[in-house]
Amino acid sequence: MTLDDLKSLDPRNPGQWPLPVKLASFLGIFVVVLVVAYFVLYSDQLAEKDKAEKQEETLKNTFIEKKKLAVNLEAYKTQRVEIEQSFGALLKQLPTKSEMDALLIDINQAGLGRGLQFELFKPAPTENFTEFYAELPVNLKVTGNYHDLGAFASDVAKLPRIVLLNDLNIQTAKDGALSMDAIAKTYRYLDADELAKQRKATKAAAAGNKGAAK
Repeated sequence: MTLDDLKSLDPRNPGQWPLPVKLASFLGIFVVVLVVAYFVLYSDQLAEKDKAEKQEETLKNTFIEKKKLAVNLEAYKTQRVEIEQSFGALLKQLPTKSEMDALLIDINQAGLGRGLQFELFKPAPTENFTEFYAELPVNLKVTGNYHDLGAFASDVAKLPRIVLLNDLNIQTAKDGALSMDAIAKTYRYLDADELAKQRKATKAAAAGNKGAAK
């Protein structure tokens, strides 16, 4: 069939068209219907299907994670109890506010007991606060022989309360003695009022950081 034959077809009377033209027209109409149906009906449904499949995958992963937690729940509970017990034991090594003076005396006595001469014993004017404890640095300078300085450091480490010697600097002094500069850091647990104050400050700081980020 030529182009002239197609031009001679009467669009008002498709029933008289030749069979090949009818089949081609039907096929064309069918393709158009499919395309229109896809964009009108199926595209949204396919998008919903993809969304549902992704959500299903997310839910599966969440379920697997929760199942792992559920399977190990007893182990987690046991571990939590052990951590709380260890934390409680550590807290007992931190003095209360009323015990800090006694701890400073213990440090001083540890040095005097080894025959050391204190040239400086100066607690910081203010404590450094964290969420659970306060840190008090004490500037020390003691003079003595090598073995007595080592014994003093050992005695401080054996105190029932936590005391850490930091920034050690040992130099030769007069008469063959040694001079040791150090910062002894002592720690104490915060009381209920201080804990509440620190937690409030921490929340306020976190809120401020979020506001700045926006």
